[in-house]
Amino acid sequence: MRSGALTGLSYVTLSLAAALAGAFLAHKFGRDLRTDGFMAAYGVYLVLVLGAQAFRMVVVPDLTRAEAEGRLGAEFRAYCLAFLVVAVPATVLTALFADFLGELVTGRLPEVSAVVASDALPWLIPAAFLQLLAALAASALAARDSYQPAAFGFALGGIAGLVFFLFAADEHGIVSLAWGLTLNGVVSVALPAVVLFARGSRVRRQRDVPLRVGGRLWQLLYGAALPLASQALYLIALRFAAGTGAGNVTSLSYAYLLAGMFTSATAFSLSLISTATLTRRGVDADSAAEHVVHSAWVSLALVGAAAGLVALIGGRVVTALLGHAYAGDVGDELGKLVVYLSPWMVANAAFSITYPLLFVMHRTTLLIPLAVAGLLVDIPISIVCRSLWGLTGVTVALGVAMTVLVLGTMAVLSTRMLRLTVVGLARLSLLVGAATALAFGGASLVFSAIPAAAAGLALYALLLLGMRQLGLAQAWRYVRALH
Repeated sequence: MRSGALTGLSYVTLSLAAALAGAFLAHKFGRDLRTDGFMAAYGVYLVLVLGAQAFRMVVVPDLTRAEAEGRLGAEFRAYCLAFLVVAVPATVLTALFADFLGELVTGRLPEVSAVVASDALPWLIPAAFLQLLAALAASALAARDSYQPAAFGFALGGIAGLVFFLFAADEHGIVSLAWGLTLNGVVSVALPAVVLFARGSRVRRQRDVPLRVGGRLWQLLYGAALPLASQALYLIALRFAAGTGAGNVTSLSYAYLLAGMFTSATAFSLSLISTATLTRRGVDADSAAEHVVHSAWVSLALVGAAAGLVALIGGRVVTALLGHAYAGDVGDELGKLVVYLSPWMVANAAFSITYPLLFVMHRTTLLIPLAVAGLLVDIPISIVCRSLWGLTGVTVALGVAMTVLVLGTMAVLSTRMLRLTVVGLARLSLLVGAATALAFGGASLVFSAIPAAAAGLALYALLLLGMRQLGLAQAWRYVRALH
């Protein structure tokens, strides 16, 4: 629980740093075509960074087995080389074709948006690959059941990037945020790498450990297929949001970041600190379903409270943080977008918990077909939902597509695991959703927004306490005993 708490706090710190950077960006640069252009480029960065965090789940089982056999340093070196084989050419190509890529990611937005995106991408791409290397270093530490150095590294990197942006924005404009993210990546790599080397994990080759750069690179690529597909759903949502009006890309980006913070601080953190333990322990269909449902209970109990608070006071908070450009209907709509993303949050939490089990249980043969199928399903769903409900429909489509992807992931693990997990998650979602609606919805009928938020939170806590025997108490005991 301490490891999970520290990991969760590091993601909260990162998310708060991103939120403060976003608030400063909104106050200083407003909400216009230039911010849309930057957010479109930032979406590419998010895909790679969130994919980088998923890489931690891909390699932790391998590195855990390598640590048990005394070859962790050599495995770590080989994986680093595999990353660099992709990172260096990608960085060079992005710098050479920045104008083309800027137009590509901004779609039908005007040229001013494309120019901003093309200025940012040559910094955001290497920044993202630095996060990949940081994730690899964190994975090597996780193989030794050490999570604190990586947690501190990621948190310190987020703070350093934010401070840089605050001081550089006046002179250099919005592109300085991309520079700050590059600094974030450097710091995030440095701290866990130093700890690894200090503890004797030298990056040197052992004769009995072949480099197999091509094979490892392929392992990382197909292992990242599903996480990248899940984040590509967000990029697709941004493209569809661009057709609903100026500023909507920015609004959806902020809503997505906030929703992602709720699940990263809970479900993703729990999945990270449990992967090495599950690798040593072994998992079958029944224990896999138990792990997903219990972990989701702890995660979604907190997500329900966050969604309820956002529903009641999200618009006020957004306006206070982001400035007059987000006042009135814009702020209220952004708060509602977070609520509309609730199905996505449930599906994303389940995916974060389920995904590492693919590598623990060696069920990885269908990752790429499943990723492709998820993207193909999302496009027609997005077209229909946007035509029916506009920007709201785009968020609904994102939740539906993510649900389809996580159900496919569970089916790849085991049809029995799929049945058990779907029943457990459906029951859990119903309980948490009902508690959230009753507590916060009921309070809103009696009080104004801020008192209703406080009363709703208190009532929600009482409802969870009252129904703790319906699974929450058992889930809490399970998570505490993971190690």
